Amino acid sequence: MRAAPFSTAALAGAGAIWSAPALAPFVPPAAAALGIRTRLAPARGIALTFDDGPHSDGTPAVLEQLDRAGAIATFFLAGEQVRRHPTLAAEIVAAGHEIALHCYLHRLLLARTPRALSRDLDLATAVIEDATGRSPVCYRPPYGVFSIGALELVRRRGLQPILWSRWGCDWRARETPEGIARRVTRRLQAGDVVLLHDADHYSSLGSWRKTVAALPAIVESAAALGEPFVPVTQSR
Repeated sequence: MRAAPFSTAALAGAGAIWSAPALAPFVPPAAAALGIRTRLAPARGIALTFDDGPHSDGTPAVLEQLDRAGAIATFFLAGEQVRRHPTLAAEIVAAGHEIALHCYLHRLLLARTPRALSRDLDLATAVIEDATGRSPVCYRPPYGVFSIGALELVRRRGLQPILWSRWGCDWRARETPEGIARRVTRRLQAGDVVLLHDADHYSSLGSWRKTVAALPAIVESAAALGEPFVPVTQSR
């Protein structure tokens, strides 16, 4: 007897389940239900995080601003960029910042199989460890979008999935430093995880310049709250 073909409704239902974690960056209750952290716990300090680097110009400029402010940050590194700029990855660690895993290739996880993602994580981890001497323990996917399979795989590998509670939308071509700072600092509070970018590999050309220009206002707002900048692993 021939097996009955999957119905369109069944396929759609399976797709919805596979894609369910994609809501997490935009719907905090969805992130909470899936156990994906978006904030520090306990809610002490503020975590500045930077995705997509290292970048030959953006990363040094961000490191300089952080050094002036005496601020610690977490850099979610892209393996293919670490391969191009291993010295910069090492400089991030030497400056006292935390490194975390973003990807090897910056591709949406919804279209990737667990096997393909596993290879990507292997490559990225190896390159990051070789350049920095550190093994990342936190993971944020490209675009902040998980699939069910990706979330399960990341956890099986002992990586801690984390998203954000504040973002500057600093990748957008029409964004301004003032707009980035305003978006981040509006209702900023202890425990927030702030998403920014120190690179323009996957966003509008030169977007990191606006991020760098926005950093002093962001630092000033955190100082006004009396909250230090801390690495995301402090809340583990």
